[in-house]
Amino acid sequence: MQRWAKTYAATQQFGVLLFDGFSNHCLANTVEPLRAANMLSGQALYQWQFLTLSGQNAQSSSGLQVAPHQRLAEASGDVLAVMPSYGFQSYTGWQVQTALRAASQRFAAMAGLDTGSWLLAEAGLLDGHQATIHWEELTGFEERFPEVDTRRERFVIDRDRITCSGAMAAFDLVLHMIGRDHGQALALEVSQLFMTRDSARSHAGGAGAASRVVNRALAVMQEHLEEPLPIAEIARRVGRTQKALEVRMMADLGATPQRVYRRLRLTLARKLVTETDLTVSEIALRTGYETPAAMTRAFKAEFATTPQQLRRG
Repeated sequence: MQRWAKTYAATQQFGVLLFDGFSNHCLANTVEPLRAANMLSGQALYQWQFLTLSGQNAQSSSGLQVAPHQRLAEASGDVLAVMPSYGFQSYTGWQVQTALRAASQRFAAMAGLDTGSWLLAEAGLLDGHQATIHWEELTGFEERFPEVDTRRERFVIDRDRITCSGAMAAFDLVLHMIGRDHGQALALEVSQLFMTRDSARSHAGGAGAASRVVNRALAVMQEHLEEPLPIAEIARRVGRTQKALEVRMMADLGATPQRVYRRLRLTLARKLVTETDLTVSEIALRTGYETPAAMTRAFKAEFATTPQQLRRG
């Protein structure tokens, strides 16, 4: 499977199960990348709904009230994200366990975000799986649930069980899922939209030395969209040979520097088409194309539509 190819044809359905005390930060870092993926792709790749056990509003740790779309018992989908955050120990009783076990029959995958892993483990839904949790709870989690293969990772995906260690890790997790399911090109665009410092984060968390090289190369590309540089010059500026940069970028992003650079330029072109009144000729100049025809051909090959068609639509 090529990592830059879209692999899911149907819209993926996410349920986000909220409890009183949930983290606003964790919630935003879960759903905002999904929203951005839809916007940047121009497709309904993801849908999500907020759920509670009772159907009543959930109040975040900072007082934000969220009205659920429906009760958990009425919901089904591809991924259920369980998000208790603060005060999770209050939700470990048999009613919650029963509800989660029943939900596991209606959702293809179960995800414990932040301290949600604890609730999944109490319900026996992580037995025999690798999992993580907020690192402040890691030792207690490991002692309480010996049947779970506890890992000190930012996030863990083990078959149909997904866990992550906190709000920032939730963003990394969702970005990883977008790249896995819809290609690293889209994940890169989402990452850049949110101005993340590292657009090629490793699964285990944090960018390694190799990814820092890729991120420096991406920064150079971003600074030279109007007047593109040769790939050899980009490699020189990040202290690598062209071949080494190509190998590293293929390993991290699943695409050559040439393809990544072209995508960045065309993403800018799409933004200018949809958000400005600039002519196609002006957009071509701003994105490093010698002629409007050359930019239009590349645009259509990348997005399956022309700038004029996109603007009319």
